[in-house]
Amino acid sequence: MKIERVEVFGVAMPLVGEYKNAYMSKSVVKSAVVRITATGGAIGYGNIDPTPGYSKESTEDSLRVIEHRLAGLVMGMDPTNVHKILGRIEPAVEGYLDAKAALEMACVDLSARVAGMPVYTYLGGAVKQELLFNAWIGILSPEQAATETLEWKHRGFRSAKVKVGGNIEADRDRIQAIREAVGPAFHIRIDANAGYDADTSIKLAKMVAPYQLQLFEQPVPADDIAGMARVRREANAVGLSIMADESVLDHASLIRIIRADAADIVKVKVMKQGGFLNTRRMIATAEAAGIRCVVGHGFGLGVNTMAEIMLAATSMNVIDGLECVGPLKTKDDIVTHKLDLSTGSIALPPGPGLGVTLDDAKLAQYRFEFK
Repeated sequence: MKIERVEVFGVAMPLVGEYKNAYMSKSVVKSAVVRITATGGAIGYGNIDPTPGYSKESTEDSLRVIEHRLAGLVMGMDPTNVHKILGRIEPAVEGYLDAKAALEMACVDLSARVAGMPVYTYLGGAVKQELLFNAWIGILSPEQAATETLEWKHRGFRSAKVKVGGNIEADRDRIQAIREAVGPAFHIRIDANAGYDADTSIKLAKMVAPYQLQLFEQPVPADDIAGMARVRREANAVGLSIMADESVLDHASLIRIIRADAADIVKVKVMKQGGFLNTRRMIATAEAAGIRCVVGHGFGLGVNTMAEIMLAATSMNVIDGLECVGPLKTKDDIVTHKLDLSTGSIALPPGPGLGVTLDDAKLAQYRFEFK
């Protein structure tokens, strides 16, 4: 089997509202979509959704690198030999893990489709039959944050991530209001998106400790591993776990975090880590080091969302409360059947492959030019 065609599409999908974190506000998510066609008409899909200020590359950068640098390298290759595909594209251009992930994802999807199995079976088999999702709360007033979180709880969600940043007293008041609204059993996570320094994060960890949080995500800048280790020591002392996100990029960065004892949990994403195989290896490395994992990013379209769902189903080291909740935030999608995550859980989806089909009409409707 050989790759005969690589198609690359830029998609701008409107969101149901405006979303704000420590980096930016946005009302549209831009995505890169890849469709690989191989011998006999076999197809596979890849999809990435880089976030400005967070991702190392923009969507436009990814699209150009895929189309002008990487696509030509895989033409004529066997898409089912993902190791050789990665061996060709990984050294070809420095960085661009998101772009490489889009191609790898499409090859894995195609391989699983050809084999007649879901991606999670291709990756070794599912260990979870139900997937739970994590709600999200922006930087809102305490009253608004409490009301929104309670609404998510009533819909069936069992956990929520709350954005923090700018003022730790306001952060504390937001968390207090949420905890009082949802009661003790609901899991609350906070995410600073690398917006605080170590000293400020330690103060915040101690201020919110009475509210029994599940985790504190990325309290310090991505490159401040020593600072995150210091925050972890102080936070653990008051019963709060620290999760690394922006600090986790490739396998080497994960090893640095492990060696520094800088995190209790790490967050991984199929696109940011460079594809299924790399991400699955990193989950295994984290597990060997006694570190749990969270999977997902918040603005994915249907293809990428399904990729993270299927990956998460393959490991008990992945904590319930997936963060791949993009379909809840987008007004539409580019797949024929938009995922319904509205109750906070879904049964493990069937395949084959990623179990989704691109909707060519929607692809044309939301497409943007990037050349």
